[in-house]
Amino acid sequence: MRILVVEDTEDLADAIVHRLRKLGYAVDWAPTGDEAEELLRQEAYQLVLLDIMLPGVDGQTLLNRLRQRRDATPVLVMTARSQVNVRVDLLDLGADDFIVKPFDLRELEARCRALLRRSHGLASSRTQFGNLVFDAAAKKVLIDARPVDLGGREFRLLELFLSNLNTVLSKEDLMDRLFSLDQPTALNAIELYVSRLRRKLEGASVEIRTVRGLGYVAEVCAEG
Repeated sequence: MRILVVEDTEDLADAIVHRLRKLGYAVDWAPTGDEAEELLRQEAYQLVLLDIMLPGVDGQTLLNRLRQRRDATPVLVMTARSQVNVRVDLLDLGADDFIVKPFDLRELEARCRALLRRSHGLASSRTQFGNLVFDAAAKKVLIDARPVDLGGREFRLLELFLSNLNTVLSKEDLMDRLFSLDQPTALNAIELYVSRLRRKLEGASVEIRTVRGLGYVAEVCAEG
């Protein structure tokens, strides 16, 4: 999942980016509202973490402009202002959630999971697909109750497929969502990750098929 962090405090931004990348997310960073606005017009994100007090265009204006052009990307506001009226104003502007600074990165991670899950219509972090159980909160995958050892990017790749069942995803789609702008990679890297994931999912009710000339599609089939 591709996440944009909009935060002008470099130490905090670095901590957030490092944490989320370690979990396998593709994360870009914008230290100003102007840079964030440019990225949001050029790139597709599944989540925006937005500071309010920013140099140039402030976070509130950025959020307002995002919603005015009918961009429904989930936005988690990070703010040091905890007053109720501030939170109400932000929610009315179109924020999906907020977290008050200073915060524990574990809470931020949980709120990110919740917003990403909600945007894909999933009610719980733990979801079952035939004999495969995907637990986003525990970062676990089970096949017939047997744990499957997945690396961070393999885990996110599976999450992408499960969130888009029966939908063909091109290699470009997968690359855009798995790698940040400062992590250039080749399309054959996607082939490698898909191949590894397929091997690890042997015996699962979820099958990843190649659609020649188009990409890949995940489908739930009859159990093993």
